[in-house]
Amino acid sequence: MTLQEAIVARHSVRQYKNQAIEAEKVEQLRAAIDEANRTAGLHLQLVTDEPEAFAHGLAKYGKFSGISNYIVLVCRKGLDEQLGYYGERIVLLAQTLGLNSCWVGLTFSKQPDNYTIRPDEQLHGVIALGYGATQGVQHPVKPIEKFYKAPSANIPEWFKKGVEAAVLAPTAMNMQKFEFELLSDGRVAARTRFTLMGTYLKIDLGIVKCHFELGAGKENFRWA
Repeated sequence: MTLQEAIVARHSVRQYKNQAIEAEKVEQLRAAIDEANRTAGLHLQLVTDEPEAFAHGLAKYGKFSGISNYIVLVCRKGLDEQLGYYGERIVLLAQTLGLNSCWVGLTFSKQPDNYTIRPDEQLHGVIALGYGATQGVQHPVKPIEKFYKAPSANIPEWFKKGVEAAVLAPTAMNMQKFEFELLSDGRVAARTRFTLMGTYLKIDLGIVKCHFELGAGKENFRWA
């Protein structure tokens, strides 16, 4: 499975089987996390065999079960968009490895003994990982025309494919508060639309930009 195929196959999953992730897959995930941390200055961390984060009230409210593996989303202030971008790259890698996932912002219990948060860093949530009890379901997708602006009706195919990939991206509460604009010089602007879920806007923007790049092909455009 390619990353592009993983975009279509990936759905958020909240219930997981009691099945360990194989050592070779854990190694691949850790390698991708290490690369993301080096490239973007993040502090993502993979926690395995730790069931307590999803064993209590908040997780039960969110209907999570069977989760004992997750990626901790930690970064310094101002790196939220990078956190979303690289976190989603790892989510899609996990999908190619046959694993399921779910971005989780609030409905989990913090387990500070299992990861490190430096004084200048913040914990923004986790990504649950594992073998899903199901493969999840696709939420209704709005027409792509609702998510972009373009200077004319003659829109390049790569741009449409980018937006099509972006609308399949996970966002906070599935609100999809984002928009792409094809500028007259061929560059692409990506922005969020105002919402009360402002804490997650930049993370969401990073996630949808990751999808757009994979759908459009980085060789076809530059970000504005």
